[in-house]
Amino acid sequence: MELGRLEYLQALVTEFQVTDSTGNKRRCSLPLSVSSVSSHTGPFSLAEAKEQVLANLANFAYDPSNYEYLRQLQVLDLFLDMLTEDNESLVEFAMGGLCNLCLDKTNKEYILEANGVEPIINCLSSSNEETVVSAVTTLMFLTTPRSRAQTTALPVVECMLRFSLSANTRLSNLASIFLQDYCSPPQVEEARNLSRHTAVGIPLPKD
Repeated sequence: MELGRLEYLQALVTEFQVTDSTGNKRRCSLPLSVSSVSSHTGPFSLAEAKEQVLANLANFAYDPSNYEYLRQLQVLDLFLDMLTEDNESLVEFAMGGLCNLCLDKTNKEYILEANGVEPIINCLSSSNEETVVSAVTTLMFLTTPRSRAQTTALPVVECMLRFSLSANTRLSNLASIFLQDYCSPPQVEEARNLSRHTAVGIPLPKD
């Protein structure tokens, strides 16, 4: 990495803020100082290029030595913003980045204070398996005595019950751990009883 770590990450964030396909600029609230980043000139479309940049940021979120830099660049806000995008790949990479970051206490508190639990719960309805797995894992990491009422709300527990019955072993095992380790028996029983009386629920992701 020729540039310093902060400068390199800052360049990635700047690149993500390039003009979108409609000619509009994304809202930029990040404290950027890199004045120019090479425009994408390869075979990728602009949307694909943005996906590549966000995937890179999510990968850097795996390394604790980058946490302070990512907070400084407000990448946590960027990831949270991307959870409401229509582009499933952007949602997947943003959800993966948050999953990587929330093991850290400071990042966890930031996500909770930023009202990040609700958009993460909404990702449970994604048809993308990776997004759903990251969302379930992130809810586990975000569960604290203060946040438990939200991360294990009745609709979430109902969802985990359905996931636990999935033919997808990876998802069913993860949901079973969530129910066993993060939910009380009365919560599970209430959700099970409610599920018997409704056919409406969060759909399972596609295999």
